[in-house]
Amino acid sequence: MNVKDQKKASVVADSPAQDWHPADIKAALNKAGYTLASLAEEHGLKAGGTLSKALTSSFPIAEQRIADAIGIHPKEIWPSRYNEDGTRKPQGFRALESSRRSANAQAKAAEATGVVSEKRPDENKKS
Repeated sequence: MNVKDQKKASVVADSPAQDWHPADIKAALNKAGYTLASLAEEHGLKAGGTLSKALTSSFPIAEQRIADAIGIHPKEIWPSRYNEDGTRKPQGFRALESSRRSANAQAKAAEATGVVSEKRPDENKKS
């Protein structure tokens, strides 16, 4: 391994996990003996297009079917869509609601412990 390859390897090791490229997913399926169309047919779907949606956007059922065919957990293929423990991250509106709930819970916890949140400068002035 030359110096250039070592630098690339260290950068890849330091970078956060990224989702597989769609071509890599298709190649892994082909190695496992499937195409998107044949996998869809095996699951009783009319077209492979249903499964191909998972390559670019969140579609939990299709993700699971593709991962099962490859023989790994979906979080290995799409780490941006899953938590470390393998549960799905909230998507769309649910993600917004989840972040609001956690912000409200943090604010209530801070109030309960007596921690005062930062106030705007104009709130510190007495009238």
